[in-house]
Amino acid sequence: MPSRPSRDLVAVPNPHPGRDYEVVCSTPEFTCICPMTGQPDFATVTISYVPGESIVELKSLKLYLWSYRDDGAFHEDVTNRILDDVVAAVGPRRITVHTDWLVRGGIHTTVTASAP
Repeated sequence: MPSRPSRDLVAVPNPHPGRDYEVVCSTPEFTCICPMTGQPDFATVTISYVPGESIVELKSLKLYLWSYRDDGAFHEDVTNRILDDVVAAVGPRRITVHTDWLVRGGIHTTVTASAP
């Protein structure tokens, strides 16, 4: 059965909840649609977090990021939505989401959002 995009982030128990350690998940294959022009936007998304009681299951993260492919969203909105959704799913101690967008129209954009 082929995979399908999904907004469901799956939380699994943190195997070391008593220790602070950093998890970094990054993909250079993120895409969404510009809400103004309908053109595709491409970015590298990097999620860095210190887990609390849960960690995010990686296939669910992949399918979650894929679910943005046909969404019209501004760079700032996408970055903050990813942050909010990961926080809601796994409750990390700290998290930063950084998006690095390919140049379009001569402008290079990066967006960074964090939560304690």
